[in-house]
Amino acid sequence: MRKKRNVKQIYVTAVVLLLLSLLAGISLGASSVGINKIIPTLLGNGTFKEEFILFSVRLPRVLVLMLAGMALALSGAILQTLTRNPLADPGIIGINAGAGLAITIFYIYVDAQMENYAFQLPFVGFVGAMLTAVLLYVFSYSRTNGVEPIKLVLMGVGFAFALSGLMVIIMSGADQADVLFVSKWLSGNIWGADWPFILAILPWLILFIPILFFKTRTMNLLTLNETVVKGLGVTIQRERVQLLIIAVALAAVSVSVVGSITFIGLLAPHIAKQLVGVKHQSFLFLSPLIGGTVLVFSDTIGRVMYSEQTIPAGIIVAVLGAPYFLFLLRKAA
Repeated sequence: MRKKRNVKQIYVTAVVLLLLSLLAGISLGASSVGINKIIPTLLGNGTFKEEFILFSVRLPRVLVLMLAGMALALSGAILQTLTRNPLADPGIIGINAGAGLAITIFYIYVDAQMENYAFQLPFVGFVGAMLTAVLLYVFSYSRTNGVEPIKLVLMGVGFAFALSGLMVIIMSGADQADVLFVSKWLSGNIWGADWPFILAILPWLILFIPILFFKTRTMNLLTLNETVVKGLGVTIQRERVQLLIIAVALAAVSVSVVGSITFIGLLAPHIAKQLVGVKHQSFLFLSPLIGGTVLVFSDTIGRVMYSEQTIPAGIIVAVLGAPYFLFLLRKAA
């Protein structure tokens, strides 16, 4: 058992690292504000250029990345609990692809106003992600064993490839400008880096985090044998459906803003469990702190690695997460 004091220290360290990632995101890159200028600029004592870069370019970008990383990490933690599968991640099991397909169809074929996208795309992505999650649940469920973990991952990988192929088919008949935008977005190139997109993500986290706080005990029970859980008076199917909706919504709203980012939902919960243990009261809310930090740092690395162009954050995260995924896959086999 880890001492409560150590858990508090780990949380404090995670918060400090998150703040450092935000500072790095603001102060590094072609258009940036020096660390010594951030506080004066926030207080209104910066130059016009510094205020423009901070409030119109850097600050909204790092806040969007932080919130999206938090949402993806929470989504991954919930999915791992529901499926009892340490390999579950909204990107790996196809939920991100379902949201991406719905958003691709909406972007190409629906004549919507660009200024409304911040609030329309999360709901469009949620519909696509929810349909994918339902199909995955149906195909990987058996009456005798319930949801089979390995089968779910294999089905999810298959769904992800199939939906990605369908997206390619759809884009083949679209305008070149639309194809270019969707392609960059699917690679995890952050496009929703403005204040309205913060308002598109933040309400979902404000709504769901308190609900998850009160469901931590139930989530602990869901990792046990189904017979034992039923004996303890938990309505398994109802709880699973509620948690699945939350996980899908968090993944969909993130994908709609920052593109298809894979492995955040895999990495963050695992790192949190290694640090503070497997009880949801301990690791569940450490996961979003880690997820936000990883995504902000990944975007910063992608921006400063080459001066001439930006590497999408999704690619940086994939480079970091793929080896860890292979390690877990080998361990689970």
